[in-house]
Amino acid sequence: MGVTRPLPAAVLAVDAGNSKTDVALVGPDGSVLRSGQAGGFQPFRTGVAAAVDVLAEAMADAGLDPGAADGPCAEHVSACLANADFPVEERTLAAEIRGRNWGRSTTVYNDTFALLRAGLPAGAEPRGVAVVCGAGINCAGMTPDGRTARFPAVGRISGDWGGGGGLAEEALWWAARAEDGRGEPTELARALPAHFGQDSMYALIESLHLGRIPGGRRHEVAPLLFSVAAAGDPVAVSLVHRQADEVVAMAAVALARLDLLDQEVPVVLGGSVLAARHPQLGDRIAAGLAERAPRARVSVVTAPPVLGAGLLGLDALGSPDGAHGKLRAHFG
Repeated sequence: MGVTRPLPAAVLAVDAGNSKTDVALVGPDGSVLRSGQAGGFQPFRTGVAAAVDVLAEAMADAGLDPGAADGPCAEHVSACLANADFPVEERTLAAEIRGRNWGRSTTVYNDTFALLRAGLPAGAEPRGVAVVCGAGINCAGMTPDGRTARFPAVGRISGDWGGGGGLAEEALWWAARAEDGRGEPTELARALPAHFGQDSMYALIESLHLGRIPGGRRHEVAPLLFSVAAAGDPVAVSLVHRQADEVVAMAAVALARLDLLDQEVPVVLGGSVLAARHPQLGDRIAAGLAERAPRARVSVVTAPPVLGAGLLGLDALGSPDGAHGKLRAHFG
């Protein structure tokens, strides 16, 4: 038996990332009525319908019945989705969500826009740039007249470098070459196998390749890389600096595309790598932006991205400022 659906709320806010999905049912006054969570959102692996089924799982976790036939649960669905990297993907995902009848209207954004909206000051017009550096890396910017700046952000074929996954690959690459003599020495060659209980990089590579160490544990490498860099290892430091330079490059290019380089404008940083506030990374980003976009106001957002999805939904409904403030207060 399904859970009884409540009366329509203002917004069904969705933030779906590669590793987890969050939903929040938001009342007209900005209060969070229900919230739930499910697994990762990967339409490129599972197909669109199966990926949207994950959103339904998060709704069920929130006590909603996504299959009920008694009408939508919210006035508006505001879905900020990872892997919605091209407008055609946004349109396809929006059509699938509309077909589920969860809201009377639906808007789909790339999840980078959730970070940007969450990081804009209360009452500010929608103008600024956000860079997400979590499992991967992406950037988006927008202006009040509706212009946007975006990157495909689908991996190396679109020019991307970095994020937690990319940093892990680089750290393993340099450590492997240091041990076998093809590359320069680095403390990573000792620290990485030690972290995973292996006695050499050779053993670690074998264990990862054969699945004795689950591939999902590679996310543990990036924090270790930053620790090794903090101790002064030149190879690790170079990787941290390169990541910082990539963040600066994306932000500066997006600002330039939107004619915002010479304006006082927010640059919002988020995602697990940036939210960890590693000093070597943050200091180099600040220095790079000071040079390339000296009027940028840099901030780091650690609030859940579903906040940004909810704010975008309240924007779409023309909700009063008090509703936005109440939603922000809920998520801290």
